[in-house]
Amino acid sequence: MAGSIVKVCNGVCCSDSYGPAYEINVNDRRSGLSAFLVIDNIARGPGKGGIRMVPDATKEEVRGLARAMTWKNALADIPFGGAKAAIVVDPHKANKESLLRGFAKQLSLIMGNLYIAGPDMYTGEREMAVLADELSFNVSTGKPSSMGGLPHELGSTGYGVAVATSTMLDSLGKDIEGMSVAIEGFGNVGTFTASYLHSMGARIVAVSDSKGAIYNKEGLDIPKLMEVKKKRRTVTAYKKGRVLPSTKLFEVSADIVIPGARPNAINEKNYKKVKAKYIVEAANIPIAHPIEKLLEKAGKLVLPDFLVNAGGVISSWAETRGYTKDEMFSIVENKIRNNTLDVMANRKAYTRDAAMKIARARVDDAMEKRGWLH
Repeated sequence: MAGSIVKVCNGVCCSDSYGPAYEINVNDRRSGLSAFLVIDNIARGPGKGGIRMVPDATKEEVRGLARAMTWKNALADIPFGGAKAAIVVDPHKANKESLLRGFAKQLSLIMGNLYIAGPDMYTGEREMAVLADELSFNVSTGKPSSMGGLPHELGSTGYGVAVATSTMLDSLGKDIEGMSVAIEGFGNVGTFTASYLHSMGARIVAVSDSKGAIYNKEGLDIPKLMEVKKKRRTVTAYKKGRVLPSTKLFEVSADIVIPGARPNAINEKNYKKVKAKYIVEAANIPIAHPIEKLLEKAGKLVLPDFLVNAGGVISSWAETRGYTKDEMFSIVENKIRNNTLDVMANRKAYTRDAAMKIARARVDDAMEKRGWLH
């Protein structure tokens, strides 16, 4: 037998009333595949979540990520449930194509109907193309444009971050134009976030990458900075600014800070040093939830990750519908704007609590209509 699939549970019978619906062990002896998939909740649609390739992935971690996707997709108001998959391997030494084809073969009965894959750590448009080639177009999203896909490299996540930031300010009667912004991370998400905010009139005063941060209180020339990053592979090579350690980015004087790279970047050691009044979470879990509450008690506003960075999953849904790039960006803008306005209108003590209340209500409604809740 080449491999095995073990269904651990079904429906809403496991950890709590929301899921997981399925936990599946995936093994393929021919390719040496060892992987697992968690489909958390399918009340609103098939489980949607990325496939990561990391050597230290655990089921507990993937369960948590799948649950986070349930809330993110519900808050984004797209007809997906939550899921996540992990292939346990060193991505730098692996034959990715062989492993992904084995993964697809073993899950051929459920991919596209119960689970739709997407890019994650060490997987991208090439890997999504392999899955689609092995099975069919709709088993994955984030595929290359040449296949009719909408790869995340188009910048949908960064665009959503910029729209969420602007909408948050609009709801408070403020204008993004002239606002000073510091952005952690200058990869795909950070670059597009900076570019779109710059085009909206914001003043980007600091950005960082793994080599350090560059700061100029008068504002950075973002198109020029992007050229420098491409040629020199670090923002610290930009001449018109002061080079700082990456960790100091959160301490600069700015109206808005956007943690967009590492988990737990703002933590118990540095949260009191954050000067920005508005914190917009572009990365996943860049601030532990208790620290978010301490920041909001101190008078700051923290816009949560599963609202802010949903542009990617909204783009994924648009891809399954066959929409064009322009149509996708319009949908991202409308959904991110409407959901941010909903969260801000329902915000009382903590912004994350308002976002969770909306997401949970949408999942509860779908489960009740299916007869899963009484």
